[in-house]
Amino acid sequence: MALRHAVLAALLDGEYSGYQLTKIFDVGVSNFWYAAPQQLYAELAKLEADGLVAGREVVQRGRPNKRVFKVTEAGLEELAAFAATPAKPLLLRDDLAVKVHAADLVDPAPLITQLRERAQEAAAKLALFEQTLRRLRGDLGEEEFLREGERIGPYLSCLAGCRLEREMRDWCQETARTLEERAGR
Repeated sequence: MALRHAVLAALLDGEYSGYQLTKIFDVGVSNFWYAAPQQLYAELAKLEADGLVAGREVVQRGRPNKRVFKVTEAGLEELAAFAATPAKPLLLRDDLAVKVHAADLVDPAPLITQLRERAQEAAAKLALFEQTLRRLRGDLGEEEFLREGERIGPYLSCLAGCRLEREMRDWCQETARTLEERAGR
């Protein structure tokens, strides 16, 4: 997957400025793709040049004008072609996991601290994802929303983010506990 596909997917729900897109990536897309704001702005320019998004200027009173973008028909075709290609397996590169792998030969104290910090970060992200799920679902229960909701794609990808963050939080807490117990012996 390229950043372009993540941007196109994020723009499916409406017309957004680059700033709004960075906020969408912070919460709604961060469970499957990270991009720095400057990367997003550069990608929007490429997508517009390729005709996959259309931008227009919005005049604002008392503030600088802004550009907003929406997916074009060509952008939808690009997403459809992307969706039809086989998905690549998940590749995980996590320096904390490498450190845990070496836990038997290093001082566990800094590692335990890092595990606790990562558990807190995962818990915070989990709370944001759960809040997003509630917002997407509205007044519907989850089963009803999944059966009858208008757009379930963002909801389903956010569910994956919840599960990943929950597992990361739990793994970090359990691993820190194990290392503490072993260090105490």
